[in-house]
Amino acid sequence: MVNVTINGTPLAARDEATILEAAAAAGVSIPTLCYLKGINEIGACRVCVVELEGTDRLVTACNNRVKEGMVIRTNSPRVREARRTNVELILSQHDCYCATCARSGNCSLQSMANDLGILDLPYRRELPYSPWNREFPLIRDFSKCIKCMRCVQVCDRIQGMGIWDVANTGSRTTVDVSLNRKIEDSDCALCGQCITHCPVGALRERDDTERAFAALADPQTVTVVQVAPAVRAAWGESLGIGREQATVKRLVSALRKMGFDYIFDTTFSADLTIMEEGSEFLGRLKTRGDNPLPMFTSCCPGWVRFLKSQYPDLVGQLSTAKSPQQMFGAVAKSYYAKLLGIEPERICCVSVMPCIAKKHEAELPTMNSAGCGHDVDIVLTTREIDRMIRAEHIRAGELGEEEFDAPLGEGSGAGVIFGATGGVMEAALRSAYYLTAGKNPDPDAFRRVRGMDGWKEAAFDLNGTPLKVAVVSGLGNTRRLIEAVQNGKARYDFVEVMACPGGCSGGGGQPILEGEEPAGVRNENLYGLDQSSKIRFSHENSAVLRVYRDYLEKPLSHRAHELLHTDHRLWKMPLSPGASGRETAEPDRTDW
Repeated sequence: MVNVTINGTPLAARDEATILEAAAAAGVSIPTLCYLKGINEIGACRVCVVELEGTDRLVTACNNRVKEGMVIRTNSPRVREARRTNVELILSQHDCYCATCARSGNCSLQSMANDLGILDLPYRRELPYSPWNREFPLIRDFSKCIKCMRCVQVCDRIQGMGIWDVANTGSRTTVDVSLNRKIEDSDCALCGQCITHCPVGALRERDDTERAFAALADPQTVTVVQVAPAVRAAWGESLGIGREQATVKRLVSALRKMGFDYIFDTTFSADLTIMEEGSEFLGRLKTRGDNPLPMFTSCCPGWVRFLKSQYPDLVGQLSTAKSPQQMFGAVAKSYYAKLLGIEPERICCVSVMPCIAKKHEAELPTMNSAGCGHDVDIVLTTREIDRMIRAEHIRAGELGEEEFDAPLGEGSGAGVIFGATGGVMEAALRSAYYLTAGKNPDPDAFRRVRGMDGWKEAAFDLNGTPLKVAVVSGLGNTRRLIEAVQNGKARYDFVEVMACPGGCSGGGGQPILEGEEPAGVRNENLYGLDQSSKIRFSHENSAVLRVYRDYLEKPLSHRAHELLHTDHRLWKMPLSPGASGRETAEPDRTDW
């Protein structure tokens, strides 16, 4: 410990602490824009400057450590003037049309300018511009970029992708796609972590809310909406609704008020995914000599994009099962259309997802198994559905709870935990055990795959068959796992991969909580819902059993293959430069 004085108050601080950390421990807030703990501590924005007694220049608090006897002033007149000037300079190259920005009301720069009382800009405004493909699921607005470098660092050090880099020099310096590529020609996985860690609105998802409103307004269109498991753990955050009140049944009520005809739960198709993927895995396990292991899960489209671009030779080891989103779309436009007695072309299938890679997945040419165009027509992120609820002036927190529609609204606890890292693996093992032993295991028998560790492994006995599995989240961790497998340092039978740290709960389409990494808290919510669920096994979902009985016959049947499986090799993905392992600087992180 060292003795320092902050704003006149003597206190003891850890000798390895930065000034920012020491001040926070003492309850003193120092504003930051570019700072991300352990990831981006470069002092680029110069907003966190403080004054040190005996030092002529101001220093950045985020990357300067405390020393014995240091006297620090965090808000002196000199500091306030410098901070204000730095923010004004940033604003001089920033599109300040906040009313038309997706981050208005949730923008660090906007809040800081308000706190500093900035009402006029003394500097001439120069807004950079660069064209961008507005059809791509990820949108970048150069006029909003503040050059904080967060997107570069998160993409490099956490995800290990290197999609973003500094471009140009001097006053023209900006952030752009690396290697002079266009975004659509890059190997971007569309994980969206750059979006959720951008402090302003320079990065966002393609907005598809107007398409959804148009479908709702068309009397000839039957709107069918599905809600992903992870959405229920986060949708109330940006609406100011507490976690206890923001139940999925209250979201159902809001969606019904908006005018959706039928509202279903993606946990139904998550259970369907387990039946197909679990059966496929058991088949591969029996014929492991002909089918190289491990088998990788395939429900995360960001991970599929990653594998196809970085390790294309391993695509054959992906499960052929579609993601729950795509299984639902195929079933909705075939089986459910027959139940309704309508032409499948009249159905507009809308997904509410925690993910922007789902937008790309739905548009793949191979995702048209029902034979009437894309099986999923519109994909909305959690942020987009929240914006739609606001646009409809719905006070979601005051609504009563309503049930999902039947039969595609029934899901199990196993389906719910799909939104958490390790959830797919645990759900699959619960049903795989039943399929091999003829009886259910303890629902929590495979809980060792839970938790926020970026790379977990466990060994189980599957009714006499030894099984080694791994669960990985975050693409930097994924790269390390794959290279360990390729180098013979690790051996697994089954591997679950989620592109986003923490799984879908930390997805790139989830509400943005500045300075927080809420995936762990959201995952706890999902596991709590599983614990309290009446049904905790996918194979006990009566709606899924009914679909097999009345339409699909059995897992891996001919019709099931037509509707619920895909060939991942039938579409192209830009290859990574070299298409080989790229080392990442950061170790496994449990707080991302």
